[in-house]
Amino acid sequence: MTLPPRPAHGGLRHVALYIEPFEACLHFYCDVLGFAVEWQPDEDNAFLCSGIDNLALHRRAGSPSEAQRLDHIGLIVDDEGDVERWHAYLLAHGVTIAQGPKKHRDGARSLYCYDPAGTLVQLIYHPPLSKGPALP
Repeated sequence: MTLPPRPAHGGLRHVALYIEPFEACLHFYCDVLGFAVEWQPDEDNAFLCSGIDNLALHRRAGSPSEAQRLDHIGLIVDDEGDVERWHAYLLAHGVTIAQGPKKHRDGARSLYCYDPAGTLVQLIYHPPLSKGPALP
């Protein structure tokens, strides 16, 4: 039996998070990271857009142990220097840094911070995806 060919897709452009504190996370993603509210149907749900991504925030009900587990989400930056600029910006906004700027073996450079709900957020320069030139 021959399987049909794999259809094309546009990449990972949507992430949905169960979060609490909802309002603090909405502030973090909109006012600190620059997402815009695309649609907020009620006080427990917000759909955000960066222009190329869609991030859904849903107020978490129940205990944290009942929520799904997620390692981290990543935001691509255009060039390697952006990682340091984001680091300074996040520090100035009182964001908790989990790991400062670091160069990876594959030529990527990134940092990790936490949103108000404790979700690990990576800002990453990754040569195959970022607009800047590849590292040597």
